[in-house]
Amino acid sequence: MGLLSKKDLTLIKDPLADNNPITIQVLGICSALAITAELKASIVMSISVLFVLGVGNVVISLMRNIIPSKIRIIVQLIVVATLVIIVDQVLKAFAYELSKTLSVFVGLIITNCIIMGRFEAFALGNGPWRSFLDGIGNALGYAVILIAVGFFRELLGSGTLLGYKVLGDPIEKTGLYAIGYENNGFMLLSPMALIVVGIIIWVQRSRNKALIED
Repeated sequence: MGLLSKKDLTLIKDPLADNNPITIQVLGICSALAITAELKASIVMSISVLFVLGVGNVVISLMRNIIPSKIRIIVQLIVVATLVIIVDQVLKAFAYELSKTLSVFVGLIITNCIIMGRFEAFALGNGPWRSFLDGIGNALGYAVILIAVGFFRELLGSGTLLGYKVLGDPIEKTGLYAIGYENNGFMLLSPMALIVVGIIIWVQRSRNKALIED
């Protein structure tokens, strides 16, 4: 028997598509709107959520039999807040400029509906290994959408990816700019993130009719 059974693989694969936390469950969408104007910020936020949700799910699972039901939400908040503080301090130590860009949004991971939802719906009722896989799967599903939105917003809004000019120089009019191409400044505004997410949702449901609600 391999390390991952079919059920284990489902925990990772389902959130990537048919049960994506953003496009299907419509959770954690605020950060998709707020920090995806730059691909680098999207990647760092994705890694941060991956760490918090993966480790947090394991911690809650290990404590599930000793957490009194009446204070379980408080315990979950303490766990996620501790992990977010660790992420915040690491960012300030090794990527200070990026930590300033993300600023308050790293702190808002504490109230991310995906994280609290997985703690409550899965980690409290399953063992550490399956909880870890569930956390990783949902974090990857979140990351896929966040990075896709960040990719298109930065590319079409600034003509760059990870800060590198990939479409040419808009000042010196090289590359695509030499034939009249102009950056779409609207892509850098938060409402455009919602439109990009909406397009992803439309494409996803067009490819899989079972996801269309009656």
